[in-house]
Amino acid sequence: MAERAQAGPLSSVKLRRLAAADLDAVVEIDTQITGRSRRAYFERRLQAALRAPLQHTQLAAEEGGVLEGHVLARRLEGEFGSSKPALRLEVISVRPGEQGHGYGDALLGALEADARKHGVFELRTQAGWRDHAMLGFLDHAGFRLGGNQIIDCDIHAGRIGASDGDKVVAPEPHHLSAEIDHSVHQANDFEALARDRADVRSLERDDLAEILRIDRRITGSDRSAYIGRVVDEALHDSAIRVSLVAQQDGSAVGYIMANVDFGDFGRTEPVAVIDTIGVDPGFTGAGIGSALLSQLFVNLEALRVERVATVVERDNFGLLEFFYRAGFGSSQRLGFVKQLT
Repeated sequence: MAERAQAGPLSSVKLRRLAAADLDAVVEIDTQITGRSRRAYFERRLQAALRAPLQHTQLAAEEGGVLEGHVLARRLEGEFGSSKPALRLEVISVRPGEQGHGYGDALLGALEADARKHGVFELRTQAGWRDHAMLGFLDHAGFRLGGNQIIDCDIHAGRIGASDGDKVVAPEPHHLSAEIDHSVHQANDFEALARDRADVRSLERDDLAEILRIDRRITGSDRSAYIGRVVDEALHDSAIRVSLVAQQDGSAVGYIMANVDFGDFGRTEPVAVIDTIGVDPGFTGAGIGSALLSQLFVNLEALRVERVATVVERDNFGLLEFFYRAGFGSSQRLGFVKQLT
């Protein structure tokens, strides 16, 4: 994202939906701001909005026939443990030289109006703590620090110790969860790779039914629409497909939904983002979660992706401990939220 605190709304700006024909102008503005072209990222986001318009809100601010700014957001309905719909503000940018003239306010106002129209009353976003211009804009716009923890770590394909006491089940009805049993110890945790404890392979479309079965066992509810959308996005929207499924005896026992991309929240380098990790409750304690995470790290290192990130509810201590044991820690990025009335 790139913008700064605005002076006030414009009266002459034309606000409209972004169209495929806007791609060149969007990339031009972004390149001027970031110093590098992220054309592939914006092309994927525009295509995703055309394919699933109800899940994306992408707006343009135009004046005198010139695209002066744009905003990209997508609907959240379960990612990162959310229990109610929200909009994730991914990009808001204004052409250099025109910042501070009100285009950012106009775009954000239009985004909020569209969210309310569709029954969404929460905006979420992220920013690096050194991005002072964006922090000032978010403060000016009424955002506050969110309650979830953004954590990340350097990719390391080394061994992730997983004792038989490593218990990961996720997500519970409204949040990811992990249970770690410290009563079981093994002297040779680091003599066997965690990923050798299950057959871990790339996610395929045919895995949807098994993933839905696991999710129903965990949550006690049918979330077919949400899970189906997550699987579809994992297969089509990510720059690189890295989501995985763990099997034992020919049946799925766990999954990890992740993507590799750059562009969201002003990122200019590829980062892997973990959306969901789930393990069949019947296999709690079998090291499935660690096997999935270990294989993900191996695959990401081969792709030369250097960092992986995720978001966890701040009071989900079990899942936070699971990730901390794998090398995650507090990110240099901050999460923000704005409640719409």
